[in-house]
Amino acid sequence: MSQPNMIINNIHNNNNSNSSNIPVSEVYWSLVEKADRKFSKIRDLPSYERNRYDTYFYKVFKVYTQLWKFQQENREKLVEAGLKRWEIGEIASRIAQLYYGQYMRTSDMSYLSESYIFYEAILTREYFRDGLYQHLNLANKQLRFLARFLMVCLVLNRREVVHQLVNQLKLLVDECKRTFQETDFKEWKLVVQEIVRFLKADTAFMNIRPSRYSPVLDTHPDALVHVSTSVTKRNLRLRDAILSSYHQNEVKFSELTLDAFRMLQCLEWEPSGSFYQSSNVKIGQNGGPGPSRINYSQDIADPTLPPNPRKTILYRPSVTQFIAVLATICDELPPDGVLLIYLSATGAGTSTNTADNIIRSSQTHTIHSDASSTSPSSSPSNSLNPTSRQSKEDCIGYNTSCLQFGTRGNGGLNCVYPSDIIPFTRRPLFIIIDSDSNEAFKLINGAEKGERAALLLSPSSSIPIAAADFSRSPSGSPFTIFLTAPLQAFCLLLGFSGSEFEADTYTKAEKLFSSSMNEWGLTLATSDSLDPVWAQILCDPFLRRLLLRFLFCRAVLKLYGPTSDKKEFQPECMPLLPVTVLPTATICQTLVLELANIFGATDRFIFSEGIMPPENRHDDMEVL
Repeated sequence: MSQPNMIINNIHNNNNSNSSNIPVSEVYWSLVEKADRKFSKIRDLPSYERNRYDTYFYKVFKVYTQLWKFQQENREKLVEAGLKRWEIGEIASRIAQLYYGQYMRTSDMSYLSESYIFYEAILTREYFRDGLYQHLNLANKQLRFLARFLMVCLVLNRREVVHQLVNQLKLLVDECKRTFQETDFKEWKLVVQEIVRFLKADTAFMNIRPSRYSPVLDTHPDALVHVSTSVTKRNLRLRDAILSSYHQNEVKFSELTLDAFRMLQCLEWEPSGSFYQSSNVKIGQNGGPGPSRINYSQDIADPTLPPNPRKTILYRPSVTQFIAVLATICDELPPDGVLLIYLSATGAGTSTNTADNIIRSSQTHTIHSDASSTSPSSSPSNSLNPTSRQSKEDCIGYNTSCLQFGTRGNGGLNCVYPSDIIPFTRRPLFIIIDSDSNEAFKLINGAEKGERAALLLSPSSSIPIAAADFSRSPSGSPFTIFLTAPLQAFCLLLGFSGSEFEADTYTKAEKLFSSSMNEWGLTLATSDSLDPVWAQILCDPFLRRLLLRFLFCRAVLKLYGPTSDKKEFQPECMPLLPVTVLPTATICQTLVLELANIFGATDRFIFSEGIMPPENRHDDMEVL
């Protein structure tokens, strides 16, 4: 049983009946007032202080459950007393919002599922329908409901329902413009434009396989090869993630950008079987959900998998907000946990010569801390030389590039510098920087406070995507696509968007890619030269998959003709990975060659002499 259902049952079992001496309508409106007060408080709570607000969520949810049950048991009397259908819908909408908000705090998919069920009930029972075109207030309630339901369906990957909701939203906005001519619906027109643009960018081809981690398609966590204890004595798990993306005119819906959305999906488990289950849900005009309705809670529950890593999505954060979130999550991070930080933004400022910065910092600062690392994965060279370590950290604070998470001209309040992250390297960090100004963030390596950070850095120049549809409108960062949908990124790089080849061709490439990723993972896990920073996270399925996809991206861009041997197009990682997985290594070149051969694009790449696909590869794929 999912946690939300347990909460409901517990509340129902302990719900005392109200005194018969008090009028039913008075009890109801008293509950409504109490629920509204608590809802307004929890709505404004930050999403990142999770442990602190779990109890408060339970209290708010208890009130709304009592309210919902009370109106169900006394519906006839309440209607006689003047209760309107839209008021019932308002309660259901509040409950759905509570569920979605708790999903955003915990990443527990069962909450997202429950939110979907309540929103679906509102839609099919048409709670806001009566008087919709007579009262502007009701029209706005219906518009807000559709927008919220759209977000839930988008995250839950119910694309068929998403498209139906978009059509309803378009029709409703147009009808409202005709009916309420004195009201400007410009903001709602922008909402429609946003979701249409989002769906145009996140095409069916991009979702040809689930972005979430699927034990059916990806390596099952129990089957992952662990690193030898001689390399690392601890195994860390991804427990939390901070995801933030901001680019001018980027694709987004509400405050969820396309890049953050893809990373969000990439860091969750695929609900058991739901991706391949054909949905027979019909969005009707009357009545409740019919027999064809899927049991989403049962569909999502999978007791064999660990919980999803918790994620915090920040849209255009100020630096104070970013640091507050980072500090809180680091404080809550369990001993075996890793925090992933994904930052995608355009750079701001200018990078000056590092040597000049070090000279300047040594002349300006005469006091250096004597802190040395106690981490098992710390670099001995850095620990033995705290002065040079401090100098390197000091230079980061001087005139280095930063990431701009908002409009320019606000005094740098939306700028995140490498030095903003360094104080939090007392905990294990897995940092992904997707920007044209990632050079400065290299300086984090060696300036850590206690734990050496793992860094994946995008190319400093935008990857040249040849796909026509992609080039006409921004469809997210190509580097992020490589991390979240690597085979689709490979096709887009070559100019294919899915309609140019048969489904069997893609399936063949997918099998080849999956078997190769297993081979690469085994190569890393058995390498004697694997840095402990990477070794300690290789047992985590999410981080392992991101690292392997990074290797694939690096190999493809190194061998791809237009980007070959051009430094600005090469992603980087710190610390360095073994030479056995360098782009020029045989296993890397072989995979790229075979994929290029499948799509008839071998002439687009530059391979070393003698690189040939192995003859037994076909048999291996059949076994897979």
